[in-house]
Amino acid sequence: MCAMAEKDAKQIESIEHNPASAQHAFPPFDKQNFPSQLFWLALTFIALYLLMSRIALPRISSILDARRQRIESDLAEAQRFKEASDAAIAAHHKAVAEARERAQAFASEAREKGAAAAQARRKEVDAKLTARIAEAEKTIAARRSAAIANVHRIASDTVPAIVERLTGLTPTTDDVNEAVSNVLKRRKLDG
Repeated sequence: MCAMAEKDAKQIESIEHNPASAQHAFPPFDKQNFPSQLFWLALTFIALYLLMSRIALPRISSILDARRQRIESDLAEAQRFKEASDAAIAAHHKAVAEARERAQAFASEAREKGAAAAQARRKEVDAKLTARIAEAEKTIAARRSAAIANVHRIASDTVPAIVERLTGLTPTTDDVNEAVSNVLKRRKLDG
């Protein structure tokens, strides 16, 4: 193994100390190669320029034009959709406003019908109550008349007994009836 390492070391020394390899420069920096390098540079530049101007740039330009046209058409379509949605929103607001007006008119009409029905019912109830009151007043008047007649009869029956007991005299029936009638008339006028 040592022999092999010595052999490799000698080869490395011989390559490094080779005076012939030291005289030559790095090929791209060699002055003798400049004209051929410039020729190939110019030829490559012209070929790339022609390739780019004839093939690549027209394709890129057409792609950019197509993209620009697509963007413009998308923007125009978006504007149409926006206008359509604005019109739909306006129609919706108008429909909502009309529905609200119809609902308010319906509510007002229902309120008026309800008020009219309540008024008619109130008048009907008032008429029934008035008729009942009139009946009750007639009944009260009839009963009052009956009660007064009873009072008159009771007074006519009891007054002679009371007068006889207090005074000892017996009054006549005509005097008693006249006195009871006078007292009842005064009570009617006072009351």
